Amino acid sequence: MNAGRRFVLDANVLMQARRSYYAFDICPGFWNALLQQHRSERVSSIDKIKNEIDAGRDDLKDWANETAPSSFFKGTADKKVSDAFRDMVNWVQGEELFLPEAKAKFAAVADGWLVAFAKVNGAILVTGEVYAPECKTEVKIPNVCVEFGVKYVDTYEMLRDLKEQFVLKTRKRKK
Repeated sequence: MNAGRRFVLDANVLMQARRSYYAFDICPGFWNALLQQHRSERVSSIDKIKNEIDAGRDDLKDWANETAPSSFFKGTADKKVSDAFRDMVNWVQGEELFLPEAKAKFAAVADGWLVAFAKVNGAILVTGEVYAPECKTEVKIPNVCVEFGVKYVDTYEMLRDLKEQFVLKTRKRKK
Protein backbone atom coordinates (compact mmCIF):
# COMPACT_ATOMS: atom_id res chain seq x y z
CA MET A 1 0.00 0.00 0.00
CA ASN A 2 1.30 3.45 -0.89
CA ALA A 3 -0.99 5.57 1.28
CA GLY A 4 1.79 7.72 2.67
CA ARG A 5 3.75 8.45 -0.47
CA ARG A 6 4.19 12.16 -1.12
CA PHE A 7 4.97 13.74 -4.47
CA VAL A 8 6.72 16.98 -5.40
CA LEU A 9 6.05 18.33 -8.90
CA ASP A 10 8.49 19.67 -11.45
CA ALA A 11 7.40 22.72 -13.45
CA ASN A 12 7.26 20.67 -16.66
CA VAL A 13 4.52 18.47 -15.17
CA LEU A 14 2.28 21.50 -14.71
CA MET A 15 3.33 23.31 -17.88
CA GLN A 16 2.93 20.30 -20.17
CA ALA A 17 -0.43 19.42 -18.62
CA ARG A 18 -1.65 22.98 -19.12
CA ARG A 19 -0.51 23.09 -22.75
CA SER A 20 -1.96 19.78 -23.85
CA TYR A 21 -3.63 16.71 -22.38
CA TYR A 22 -4.86 18.24 -19.09
CA ALA A 23 -5.59 21.79 -20.28
CA PHE A 24 -7.84 23.67 -17.88
CA ASP A 25 -10.75 23.71 -20.33
CA ILE A 26 -10.42 20.03 -21.27
CA CYS A 27 -9.69 18.29 -17.99
CA PRO A 28 -10.42 20.43 -14.94
CA GLY A 29 -10.47 17.18 -12.96
CA PHE A 30 -6.68 16.99 -13.16
CA TRP A 31 -6.29 20.35 -11.46
CA ASN A 32 -8.99 19.58 -8.90
CA ALA A 33 -7.25 16.27 -8.14
CA LEU A 34 -3.94 18.05 -7.53
CA LEU A 35 -5.62 20.39 -5.06
CA GLN A 36 -7.48 17.57 -3.33
CA GLN A 37 -4.28 15.52 -3.05
CA HIS A 38 -2.50 18.61 -1.73
CA ARG A 39 -5.13 18.94 1.01
CA SER A 40 -4.28 15.32 1.90
CA GLU A 41 -0.60 16.35 2.00
CA ARG A 42 0.28 14.05 -0.88
CA VAL A 43 1.08 16.56 -3.66
CA SER A 44 2.99 19.84 -3.67
CA SER A 45 5.75 21.71 -5.42
CA ILE A 46 8.31 24.27 -4.29
CA ASP A 47 8.67 28.04 -4.25
CA LYS A 48 11.33 28.02 -6.98
CA ILE A 49 8.96 26.18 -9.34
CA LYS A 50 6.33 28.82 -8.64
CA ASN A 51 8.89 31.45 -9.63
CA GLU A 52 9.27 29.70 -12.99
CA ILE A 53 5.48 29.58 -13.41
CA ASP A 54 5.18 33.24 -12.44
CA ALA A 55 7.54 34.15 -15.29
CA GLY A 56 4.79 33.15 -17.72
CA ARG A 57 1.70 35.08 -18.59
CA ASP A 58 -0.94 32.41 -18.89
CA ASP A 59 -3.69 30.53 -17.10
CA LEU A 60 -1.15 28.37 -15.25
CA LYS A 61 0.19 31.49 -13.58
CA ASP A 62 -3.39 32.45 -12.73
CA TRP A 63 -4.02 28.99 -11.25
CA ALA A 64 -0.82 29.12 -9.18
CA ASN A 65 -1.65 32.57 -7.80
CA GLU A 66 -5.43 32.56 -7.57
CA THR A 67 -6.58 28.95 -7.14
CA ALA A 68 -3.76 26.91 -5.61
CA PRO A 69 -3.21 27.69 -1.94
CA SER A 70 0.14 29.25 -1.10
CA SER A 71 0.96 26.08 0.84
CA PHE A 72 1.03 24.18 -2.48
CA PHE A 73 4.47 25.72 -3.15
CA LYS A 74 6.67 24.74 -0.21
CA GLY A 75 9.58 26.89 0.90
CA THR A 76 13.15 25.81 0.26
CA ALA A 77 14.84 28.04 2.83
CA ASP A 78 15.55 25.06 5.10
CA LYS A 79 19.23 24.48 5.93
CA LYS A 80 18.96 20.77 5.15
CA VAL A 81 17.57 21.57 1.70
CA SER A 82 20.27 24.18 1.12
CA ASP A 83 22.97 21.71 2.16
CA ALA A 84 21.58 19.01 -0.14
CA PHE A 85 21.37 21.51 -3.00
CA ARG A 86 25.00 22.51 -2.41
CA ASP A 87 26.04 18.84 -2.52
CA MET A 88 24.23 18.42 -5.83
CA VAL A 89 25.79 21.54 -7.35
CA ASN A 90 29.22 20.33 -6.21
CA TRP A 91 28.59 16.94 -7.82
CA VAL A 92 27.50 18.57 -11.10
CA GLN A 93 30.50 20.90 -11.09
CA GLY A 94 32.83 17.93 -10.57
CA GLU A 95 31.37 15.85 -13.40
CA GLU A 96 33.52 16.07 -16.52
CA LEU A 97 30.62 14.85 -18.67
CA PHE A 98 28.63 18.09 -18.38
CA LEU A 99 29.49 21.09 -20.52
CA PRO A 100 30.21 24.35 -18.65
CA GLU A 101 26.91 25.83 -19.88
CA ALA A 102 24.98 22.88 -18.44
CA LYS A 103 26.75 23.24 -15.11
CA ALA A 104 26.00 26.96 -14.93
CA LYS A 105 22.35 26.46 -15.85
CA PHE A 106 21.88 23.74 -13.21
CA ALA A 107 23.17 26.06 -10.49
CA ALA A 108 20.77 28.81 -11.61
CA VAL A 109 17.44 26.99 -12.13
CA ALA A 110 14.97 25.24 -9.81
CA ASP A 111 15.88 21.64 -10.76
CA GLY A 112 18.53 21.06 -8.11
CA TRP A 113 16.38 22.68 -5.45
CA LEU A 114 13.53 20.36 -6.39
CA VAL A 115 15.70 17.24 -6.07
CA ALA A 116 17.17 18.54 -2.79
CA PHE A 117 13.69 19.20 -1.39
CA ALA A 118 12.49 15.73 -2.41
CA LYS A 119 15.54 14.10 -0.84
CA VAL A 120 15.31 15.95 2.46
CA ASN A 121 11.54 15.44 2.74
CA GLY A 122 11.38 11.85 1.55
CA ALA A 123 9.16 12.79 -1.38
CA ILE A 124 8.95 11.27 -4.84
CA LEU A 125 9.85 13.73 -7.56
CA VAL A 126 7.43 13.92 -10.50
CA THR A 127 8.95 15.06 -13.78
CA GLY A 128 8.51 14.71 -17.52
CA GLU A 129 12.27 14.37 -17.95
CA VAL A 130 13.84 10.97 -18.62
CA TYR A 131 17.11 9.49 -17.42
CA ALA A 132 19.88 10.30 -19.92
CA PRO A 133 23.27 9.30 -18.49
CA GLU A 134 25.22 10.44 -21.56
CA CYS A 135 23.61 13.88 -21.86
CA LYS A 136 26.28 16.59 -21.83
CA THR A 137 24.29 19.69 -22.70
CA GLU A 138 21.81 19.54 -19.83
CA VAL A 139 21.78 18.15 -16.31
CA LYS A 140 18.63 16.01 -16.32
CA ILE A 141 16.64 15.77 -13.11
CA PRO A 142 16.49 11.95 -13.23
CA ASN A 143 20.30 11.79 -13.51
CA VAL A 144 20.62 13.80 -10.29
CA CYS A 145 17.90 11.69 -8.65
CA VAL A 146 19.78 8.49 -9.46
CA GLU A 147 23.06 9.91 -8.14
CA PHE A 148 21.46 11.03 -4.86
CA GLY A 149 19.00 8.18 -4.29
CA VAL A 150 15.80 10.13 -4.92
CA LYS A 151 12.87 8.24 -6.43
CA TYR A 152 11.29 9.86 -9.47
CA VAL A 153 8.22 9.06 -11.56
CA ASP A 154 6.23 10.56 -14.42
CA THR A 155 2.78 12.13 -14.13
CA TYR A 156 0.94 8.94 -15.07
CA GLU A 157 2.70 6.85 -12.44
CA MET A 158 1.86 9.47 -9.82
CA LEU A 159 -1.81 9.53 -10.86
CA ARG A 160 -1.99 5.72 -10.72
CA ASP A 161 -0.36 5.70 -7.28
CA LEU A 162 -2.86 8.31 -6.09
CA LYS A 163 -5.68 6.25 -7.68
CA GLU A 164 -6.93 9.24 -9.63
CA GLN A 165 -9.27 8.72 -12.57
CA PHE A 166 -10.84 11.27 -14.84
CA VAL A 167 -14.16 9.84 -15.91
CA LEU A 168 -16.41 11.49 -18.45
CA LYS A 169 -19.85 12.16 -17.07
CA THR A 170 -22.62 10.96 -19.29
CA ARG A 171 -25.35 13.46 -19.90
CA LYS A 172 -28.96 12.51 -20.13
CA ARG A 173 -30.52 13.61 -23.37
CA LYS A 174 -33.74 15.52 -23.29
CA LYS A 175 -36.55 13.81 -25.11
